Amino acid sequence: MARVTKKRGRPAAKKGRPAAKKAAVSKPAQVVDAAVAKAEKALAAVTTQFTSEQSKVAAARKKAAAAKTKAAKSKKAVDKRAVVSARSAVAKASAKVSSIRDKVAEAKTALVNAKALASVKAAEAAAKVAVDALQSSLATKAEADLAKATKAFQARWSKTRAVADAKKVKAAAKKAAAKVKSAEKKAKAKVAALGKKKKSKPKAKRKAVGAVKAAPKKVVAKKAAVKKAPAKRGAKRRGRPAKK
Repeated sequence: MARVTKKRGRPAAKKGRPAAKKAAVSKPAQVVDAAVAKAEKALAAVTTQFTSEQSKVAAARKKAAAAKTKAAKSKKAVDKRAVVSARSAVAKASAKVSSIRDKVAEAKTALVNAKALASVKAAEAAAKVAVDALQSSLATKAEADLAKATKAFQARWSKTRAVADAKKVKAAAKKAAAKVKSAEKKAKAKVAALGKKKKSKPKAKRKAVGAVKAAPKKVVAKKAAVKKAPAKRGAKRRGRPAKK
């Protein structure tokens, strides 16, 4: 007969304990500080204004350069006045940009200060959360430790009490055994005394019976003595009177 070959497959994977799922730690939502938000908004506004004014300055400079080129070619008074006007516009725009640049610097400083204060507040809040978490953890641990200590104390107390109770029971049993032994001894002594008393009673009865039997003889003797006593002389018997 042809042998049937069994196909060998992969061994079945051993079922182990499922990996414990880590408890998802909920991170507190980041709250933007109001002062920081305000400072950021102010900085954004002044930065936008600064960029706009820079564009104006660039346009004014470009216009002034074109006017200067035109005036140099034409040499006309009108073109020369246009150059002066363009330069004045550039100066004015540059001054405004410089002023706004100062405002941008102030806004940046304000934002840095606001962020510093916000970081302090955040640190305080985080510290409070950490302290509260520690307090809760310690309270939970204290309850567990208390239960453990109580269980250990109960075990020690029960063991000590069991030993003490065993000693008391042993002493009571010893005392009871002594009482039983004493009672048994007394009972045996009483039984022995009763046995001796029963043995001595028949002899006493015999002696008493002998005494009783001897007593009547003495009485008879006394009666006989009485009969033997002589009658007194001169004593007349009284009888019936004689018939007439």
